[in-house]
Amino acid sequence: MTGLPVPVPDVRVRVQYVGACGPYAHIVAQFEPPGPDGGLELLSAVPEARLPAEYLPALREGLLEGLGGVACAVLITDGTFHEVDSSEFGYKIAGKQAGRAALIGAGLLPPAEAGALRWATWPGRLLPRARRLPPSGYSRRPG
Repeated sequence: MTGLPVPVPDVRVRVQYVGACGPYAHIVAQFEPPGPDGGLELLSAVPEARLPAEYLPALREGLLEGLGGVACAVLITDGTFHEVDSSEFGYKIAGKQAGRAALIGAGLLPPAEAGALRWATWPGRLLPRARRLPPSGYSRRPG
């Protein structure tokens, strides 16, 4: 099993469907190279009132899937939940996206893979450029 070679700080994931009910999850995670035992180490520093422990097993499952066998230590430094829309499914999605983001941030996956991560951000992620509209009064049609 390989280990994460460098730290990847401030991986942020917010799973949220706009305008519809659906899974909601929000985490901020710090990824570090693994300890001597290897594997995935997961620790939450978020108070239970902000991120209930009942979602951590699903988050761990998603992280394992997203990391694809790469060992690391993960510290959850922030997170929130929604009383109605949060579910294990949402936190599994968040974990998977956070794991993939950490691999890209550490250089273990190509940056092009970032396009598949709808809800994740991390330092160094290049976001797609917004489509610029022409100034008002300007027309592209030949006149």
